[in-house]
Amino acid sequence: MINLILSLALLWACNPKQINSKPDNMTTDNTVTTFYDFKMKTIEGKEISFEQYKGKKVLLVNVASKCGYTPQYEKLQALHEQYGDKVVILGFPANNFGGQEPGSNSEIASFCQKNYGVSFQMFEKISVKGSDMHPLYRWLSTKSENGWNEQAPSWNFCKYLINEKGELVKFFASGIDPMGDEMRNAIAQ
Repeated sequence: MINLILSLALLWACNPKQINSKPDNMTTDNTVTTFYDFKMKTIEGKEISFEQYKGKKVLLVNVASKCGYTPQYEKLQALHEQYGDKVVILGFPANNFGGQEPGSNSEIASFCQKNYGVSFQMFEKISVKGSDMHPLYRWLSTKSENGWNEQAPSWNFCKYLINEKGELVKFFASGIDPMGDEMRNAIAQ
């Protein structure tokens, strides 16, 4: 028994980080946290597993109905219609910036359909920053979880591109045009 204790003490002294540590992509209950592990409710309340996006590029966008960037809904819809075979677009309403998404899920869905004909997948309203940040956005903006990015949304209509392997590969600021060359080139890669 004493030998075991001495061995463990020696092991810890040589590499203290190895004992009682977990890989960066593990949660406290030992389940791997990847993009495909997420399940979220659509704006209509139906739960969707992100496993259904395996093998596809995915563009995640935090959206708002009363923002200067709100007209991007039109270009996101155009991107969905023209490049839907190359990228899946997911919209996440959030009221984190200037109170620009005050509506309920049903009000948001109605606004998007009526004003922009949105047919890409929209999800229930969440928080994308702060102490109540949704785990998906924590994953998107935490280097130890996604592998490289620490950029959380700085305003509405920030965009994150996931590749076909479920890896975060690109962050786009709010002002990046969803139908612009930078976006289309990233999708084409």
